[in-house]
Amino acid sequence: MNILILGGGGREHALAWAVMQNPKCDKLIVAPGNAGIAQIAECAALDIENGGAVAEFCDANAVDFVIVGPEAPLAKGVADRLRDAGLLVFGPSEGAARLEASKSFTKEICDAANAPTAAYGHFTDLAEARAYVEAQGAPIVIKADGLAAGKGVIVAMTMDEALGALDDMFGGAFGGAGAEVVIEEFMEGEEASFFVLCDGEVALPFGTAQDHKRVGEGDTGPNTGGMGAYSPAPVLTDVIAQKALDEIVTPTLQEMTKRGTPYQGVLYVGLMIKDGQPRLVEYNVRFGDPECQVLMMRLGAQAMDLLQAAAEGRLAGCDVNWADDHAVTVVMAANGYPGSYAKGSVIKGVGDCPEDSSHMVFHAGTATVDGQITASGGRVLNVTARGASLQEARDRAYGMVDQIDWAGGFYRSDIGWRAL
Repeated sequence: MNILILGGGGREHALAWAVMQNPKCDKLIVAPGNAGIAQIAECAALDIENGGAVAEFCDANAVDFVIVGPEAPLAKGVADRLRDAGLLVFGPSEGAARLEASKSFTKEICDAANAPTAAYGHFTDLAEARAYVEAQGAPIVIKADGLAAGKGVIVAMTMDEALGALDDMFGGAFGGAGAEVVIEEFMEGEEASFFVLCDGEVALPFGTAQDHKRVGEGDTGPNTGGMGAYSPAPVLTDVIAQKALDEIVTPTLQEMTKRGTPYQGVLYVGLMIKDGQPRLVEYNVRFGDPECQVLMMRLGAQAMDLLQAAAEGRLAGCDVNWADDHAVTVVMAANGYPGSYAKGSVIKGVGDCPEDSSHMVFHAGTATVDGQITASGGRVLNVTARGASLQEARDRAYGMVDQIDWAGGFYRSDIGWRAL
């Protein structure tokens, strides 16, 4: 098969790495890709949010199967446009992608499906939102309703923080994404990510992971897109995963089908777990980043078979064959992230790191300039390793971090600390 992956981050490098291992893959193109992806696949300059342009590219390049990595093209209906063109696509329709594109829509679905989640209010007016926060008190969670590249959620521990977040959102800090705001109760517990493959009818559990959202050691400081992750997530036991499937995922999928938008792709189920009871934090309509990196590291070539089965509507009877292993990824980010950061700093030593089924440096925000790898984004490298235990995987990952020479970057040294 000729396969096109849309996206250019660490998630897409991990997907490309897994797909390339599958003998079904004859040719792999990634658009737009990055410096690391370019080492294993052909990269193409393409507007991935323009469904017509992507469909034309697929026709010109005899593409058989498209895997959509990020959420933005899904929210803009690219998967629909490609299906209309007769292509096999992994990723939900525009209607189904509202589960991530609109926080208030997800809350509406949870209400209809009776899925356990945080109590909330939905506001389009700053004064009403401020009054609600003042009535509820802190801590409280403020969310931009639309897509904000993983940065539109503020866990406010004080009233000043909460009111400041509302002022920022309604003031345009997140563009159109913050024109509407969802305010949620602060849920206590431990957060974990549950991934489920869906083919429109069947839901297949596809692994668990836990990521570190905050920028600082010990999970302190502002939220980021994720500073590292590990899989499996010990807190998400088989019993709790089944409970989440029965009480949250399945009722959601049934409600989506009832509304004429059956879900096909991967459903990222963000859970808060307390006293053995899972509650929904959020849905994402694509693989988490950096959770995808640890899942792909553990799954390898079979990942493509499962993604293809989901796209073809034949997940019934499929199994995910997990080894009894662990994976850890450590994000190396540009100094200043998640605030403002400089681009263009040179990164050395990546080529000295091992590349095999247990070690891989996935590139997230990189470019090649004059033959050297340079930083082109906030989260730049995902240093990923696998081991028989979480400790072994972690030691291997940090051993690779030590080989990388990058004065312009930083990383957390405690990824996996909760589980360990």
